[in-house]
Amino acid sequence: MPNIIDLFAGAGGLSLGASRAGFNVAAAVELDSHAINSHITNFPHTKHIQKDIMTLRGNDLLSFSGINYSQLIGIIGGPPCQGFSSIGHGNVDDKRNLLFIKFFELINELQPVFFVAENVPGIMNDKYALIRRKAFSHIENYNVLPPISVNASEYGAPTTRTRIFFIGYRNDERIEAFTIEDIERMKVPLDQRTNVRVALEGLPANIHYSIKCSGEKKLEKPYYIENAHHIQTEFFYQHVVGLCPMGVGDPEYIDLYNRKHIVNGCFTTKHSQEVKRRYAKLEYGQQDKISKSTRLNPDKFCPTLRAGTGPEKGSFQAVRPIHFKYARVITPREAARLQGFPDWYKLPETIWHGFRQLGNSVSPIVAERVLSAIYQKLT
Repeated sequence: MPNIIDLFAGAGGLSLGASRAGFNVAAAVELDSHAINSHITNFPHTKHIQKDIMTLRGNDLLSFSGINYSQLIGIIGGPPCQGFSSIGHGNVDDKRNLLFIKFFELINELQPVFFVAENVPGIMNDKYALIRRKAFSHIENYNVLPPISVNASEYGAPTTRTRIFFIGYRNDERIEAFTIEDIERMKVPLDQRTNVRVALEGLPANIHYSIKCSGEKKLEKPYYIENAHHIQTEFFYQHVVGLCPMGVGDPEYIDLYNRKHIVNGCFTTKHSQEVKRRYAKLEYGQQDKISKSTRLNPDKFCPTLRAGTGPEKGSFQAVRPIHFKYARVITPREAARLQGFPDWYKLPETIWHGFRQLGNSVSPIVAERVLSAIYQKLT
């Protein structure tokens, strides 16, 4: 299998898409301890590098990865987007913006056959033109496609999340030339696109808790999947329950899922009775004036899920959408479905880390479609 390295790997959305497309994720770089632990859990055979990428050189990456220059085919990654996001401060001088440039510096050092970088649409704002020019000055020997705007819903994920993909390739006998049209041909047919109702089919929804004498809260029944295949589109169903690449996933968790259809990540956020009453009165698509949460429309796509802020910015949780049927915000497992993660993918054991990692991730369905188009061009 062709080797790639995932920079800024997070919980593994790009890595999973790459694995499903046919690549071997030889190494993953991620500084956040919780995110890299999720990646380790789900990619046990990948070499993991928990270091500040600004301190790494190309040779370091190869050394940690255990591969040489000729064995490296591609580099993928989603450099932090907070400095470019339209909902943030939009600070041109945000230090995290330098990580976008660093990504392309490493491309220049390692000279992979191809690269894929993902970021928010805000990066195309004119005020970031100098940052883009500095970044692209390192890849002048690459054939670089024009930036591609990708709406996840068009590629099979049940969310309107839109991201910009920067893709380039070398003149190399190992890959054929490709164009934006090759990527856009990976859009799924209209009848295979997935709305919220279909995406959440079969997941535990009306979740109740019982209280032990010790005060510990537990679920009254296991979190299990029920009849998911009856309504879901074939495309989404396969991506939810199957398509598990060899060597990917936590073996014990996958075994439990395959035998009993038990999944993790189903804990709900505790709401007061007043909040529940407010949520229950909301129409589809209507926003709660206090929490700013919006009730999902089951017959449409999910809006972009947000990640919230990290510890360095106060650890504020992101606004979470409200379930279309129940008066509560969605669970991490429901967020995973809406982001395109399969049920066999193990989530963090806490609500906050689950939502943060999912909100920061690339939809693995989108990643697979984009990287499959590139994989097909490898000779």
